Amino acid sequence: MIKGTTQPTLPFNYTAIVFDMDGVIFDSEVAVMNCWLELAAKYGIKDIMKPYMASIGTTVARTREIMLAEYGSSFPYDEYAKEASIMYHKKYDGGKLPMKKGVVELLEYLKNDGKKIALASSTRRQTVMNQLRDADILKYFDAVICGDMVGKSKPAPDIFLKACEEINELPENTYAIEDSYNGIRAAHIGGLRPIMIPDLLPADEEMEKLAEVILTDLLEVKEYLDK
Repeated sequence: MIKGTTQPTLPFNYTAIVFDMDGVIFDSEVAVMNCWLELAAKYGIKDIMKPYMASIGTTVARTREIMLAEYGSSFPYDEYAKEASIMYHKKYDGGKLPMKKGVVELLEYLKNDGKKIALASSTRRQTVMNQLRDADILKYFDAVICGDMVGKSKPAPDIFLKACEEINELPENTYAIEDSYNGIRAAHIGGLRPIMIPDLLPADEEMEKLAEVILTDLLEVKEYLDK
């Protein structure tokens, strides 16, 4: 457990878990960030970390809005995003994207315990499915919901509610594992029980209030659920 957080509520009799992907299953937030930092250096984009951090956990469309709000309507976001995407896929496609600690162990534990498992990622579906297949973990998920399958991006709860609907489980019986502020907000608004595993964004006072518990990695999640 992360130091400085309040004592968590003991786990309840949950029936399902919904995972975020980037920053929870894969170490992809850092990978994407490095691509944008490389672009910023190449084109002289100032303070790229501010809008990048604000966009963590959101869809491409919402990220575009954040970037244009920061740099103005003439900012060539689509051009830069395309170049960043090419750079990212060249580096990490084909199973080269690192997985986070404890992913397979937790998925195996949940599957063996009869829990339903869904994924709710703001990333577009084609990328999500390719990355799950490349890592050989698609088989664990009962449903995969992506950013291009819902109308509103996190922090709206749409993607979590759709995930619960797809696996036929009530939000109040479901944990959500997230790393981003927008994801924790979305899970909380949707009535799920948020577990935060901070990645690029540290847990702040708001997250301590919204998350049921803040843990350091997925192995700690397994220990927490096994109590």
